[in-house]
Amino acid sequence: MPNLTQSIFIDTSAFIALRDSKDINHPRAKSFLKEIKNKRIILFTTNFIFDEVYTYFCRFHNVAVEMGEYIRNSPGAIVYNRITTEDENPAWEIAKSYKDKTFSFTDCTTFSICERLGIKDVFAFDEHFKQYGKFNVLP
Repeated sequence: MPNLTQSIFIDTSAFIALRDSKDINHPRAKSFLKEIKNKRIILFTTNFIFDEVYTYFCRFHNVAVEMGEYIRNSPGAIVYNRITTEDENPAWEIAKSYKDKTFSFTDCTTFSICERLGIKDVFAFDEHFKQYGKFNVLP
């Protein structure tokens, strides 16, 4: 578990695992979130992750709105960042250079913003973070 001085980026896959009790990673996600809360570690995410989470749950409108509110309005727990040109340009370079990977553009923007902010730890169940190879994938 990271110490208090570290920040953790929370990915779409973690949000889905936290909310969907049928997700194979649900128990691990819930347990890890409890550890994060107990240690008062702040999570970071982006508007692109928000979009993916909302889109994933949109067939269940109430759940999509619940998750959207959780992501956008959890001051002190989640820092909500907007992807900027400063993140998009390096993300596009990542997308172009990893020809053998199936990174989404959201993945690439996440890699870019984490690098810009100096975030090394990622709460995710998405294999793309391991494939990129520059982050500690937790739990």
